[in-house]
Amino acid sequence: MIPGMKGSLLAAVSLALVGCAATGGEANSASDKPAAAEKPVKFNKDPYPSTYRPYGGRATALRGVTIFDGEGGRVDNGVVLLAGGQVEAVGGPDTAIPADYDVIDGTGKFVTPGIIDIHSHLGDYPSPGVDAHSDGNEATSPTTPEVWSEHSVWPQDPGFSRALANGGVTALQVLPGSANLMGGRSITLKNVPSRTVQGMKFPGAPYGLKMACGENPKRVYGGKGRAPSTRMGNFAVNRATWQKAAAYKKKMDDGKAVDRDLAMETLAGVLSGEILVHNHCYRADEMALVIDMSKEFGYKVSTFHHAVESYKIADILAKEGICSAMWADWWGFKMEAYDSVNENIPLVYKAGACTIVHSDDANQIQRLNQEAAKARAAGRRIGIDVSDEQAWTWLSYNPAKALGIADRTGSLKPGKMADVVLWNGNPFSAYTRPEKVWIDGALMFDAYDPKRRPVSDFELGQPGEGDVK
Repeated sequence: MIPGMKGSLLAAVSLALVGCAATGGEANSASDKPAAAEKPVKFNKDPYPSTYRPYGGRATALRGVTIFDGEGGRVDNGVVLLAGGQVEAVGGPDTAIPADYDVIDGTGKFVTPGIIDIHSHLGDYPSPGVDAHSDGNEATSPTTPEVWSEHSVWPQDPGFSRALANGGVTALQVLPGSANLMGGRSITLKNVPSRTVQGMKFPGAPYGLKMACGENPKRVYGGKGRAPSTRMGNFAVNRATWQKAAAYKKKMDDGKAVDRDLAMETLAGVLSGEILVHNHCYRADEMALVIDMSKEFGYKVSTFHHAVESYKIADILAKEGICSAMWADWWGFKMEAYDSVNENIPLVYKAGACTIVHSDDANQIQRLNQEAAKARAAGRRIGIDVSDEQAWTWLSYNPAKALGIADRTGSLKPGKMADVVLWNGNPFSAYTRPEKVWIDGALMFDAYDPKRRPVSDFELGQPGEGDVK
């Protein structure tokens, strides 16, 4: 069941009181008696449930491989066993391999958990990038928490299969865009082919609320001659909306009837701790103000996205338990992105804060391993040496933790989903590519098997796209 708000939400109830016109001290009829109050009507908290079912897989052993387990561990010349859709075992060369397992010799190769991109717009801004496909921003009001990104996701976006085959991405969060202070709900997906978005929805993953601070909301709505047009306007609109949401939630908690409000339902879910906040924010001073605002209204920020100035307040982020999802070297494309440094990611890591590498781009999602490698190189130049196995936490376990799914995926631990990539070399090399990718133990991509190379329905039959001559 997808988490929603605590307790039952109450539908609107009309208390129709009929006046009792007495004659001789007696009611005229039963219809003149006060009507009994209707019972509050419950609504469906999970109207668009996940229908995801893992594809079929075979029991498989990967041996002779270098393993990064996703949580900072490393095994050389190791063995990984996959069975029943789960990681069965991870160990050294003496790990027993059952006789009926398919065995893959991975000598000289590397195995990691699948990459999880915490910030993607695949499906909402799909390829080809034309106006007819631009469905990621409901830029009609500065707060639109009532919209859900999944209602824009186009499962045929060719970007999904490219992220799988070229980037080893096995799960991703699809967010609304950043024109709004509150852009709507995000959705976490398994990166599998499906006819419907429900068939991709990560079972049981919490929803997220996309928020944005800074230049985008004030530019979009200030340009329309309405609030917010300044950063102080951004915070004023946010605070007024949270105040309304807190009052709405209190009525629900007190068992009072409320008019159903889709926007307030989402925000009440945030205040209940069941919907996670993912906040687009660049400047350190604004991140600090958002933290203060979250304490004022009683919610928690899961992750600051883009976060090019996280290095300035890395100690605060570590203390608050807030993740930073960052690029390796994107900067300078607007003023709030100007004061970035290439050492941002390793500096945040060194401070002990949750560190994540993200894409926000249909091309960059295909090479997040290389983005992490660039950040490591920048760290080494200032004396911060991050090991291969520690750096992989930026790509799998930390994003899983920030998405509320780390108990099921993000690392190679027995009992977790077998979301696994076999790389044909060290994955931090620009020359390395995924050789095989499993999702829940099903082989979804094989570089050496044309039948295991997913192609979007949209691409089929188009010249140069899945058309084998």
